[in-house]
Amino acid sequence: MKKIIGIFLILILFSCKQHEDLPTAQAIVDSSIEVSGGERYDKSQISFDFRDRQYSSEPIGKQKILKRRIKNDTLDLLDVKSPIKFERYSNGSLVILPDSTANTLANAVNSVHYFAYLPYGLNDAAVNKEHLGKVTIKEEEYYKVMVTFDQEGGGDDFDDVYIYWFNARSYKPDYLAYEFHVNGGGQRFREAFNERLVGGIRFVDYKNYKSNDLDVPIYKIDSLFEANELELLSEIRLENIAVSQGNYN
Repeated sequence: MKKIIGIFLILILFSCKQHEDLPTAQAIVDSSIEVSGGERYDKSQISFDFRDRQYSSEPIGKQKILKRRIKNDTLDLLDVKSPIKFERYSNGSLVILPDSTANTLANAVNSVHYFAYLPYGLNDAAVNKEHLGKVTIKEEEYYKVMVTFDQEGGGDDFDDVYIYWFNARSYKPDYLAYEFHVNGGGQRFREAFNERLVGGIRFVDYKNYKSNDLDVPIYKIDSLFEANELELLSEIRLENIAVSQGNYN
């Protein structure tokens, strides 16, 4: 009996040691941001094209002014989201918008920039991070981290839930998933590909998958991906990326 108890205690201690050796969710995100661009995110002007629209960001301290331009032969729309307001200009003239419309447009601009710069943004004040352990996807080990948001400062979609899979060797986020509640709700899983460095900042494109089994919770969606049970909806590609580091030293 003593021998059995001894073996049981050793297994418990070994299990605890393994758990203790895992980096914290905060340490994982910090390392991921560092290897993906670090301070360059804060100090660089960035521009790119996405689905025939031009996006750009300009740093102001630790915050950014986010822009989107939609242009054709007769119309030039410029959306500008600063930390304190949103404005739309049509052919150079300011457009007066209802608050609801301005809020919807601001969220659309912010969403594209948010995904383009990941993992930058995961240390925002309203972000909560929880380590879900280590898993294997396509024979690679990943740290699995759940991200939720405080209602204050978390935006209109503060109740959305995100899951990130950070490569255990490189700390790069190779996969992400999220559960949303607008327009009937749903789940998405994204697989990063076409990684490239521009001006010292990591950019990727994504294969965008949909889950048709919403009974599977979002934190288990990687099991559906491994079983080839997700539906490929689209590819999300950034084009003509340019980074100007300005006064970065």
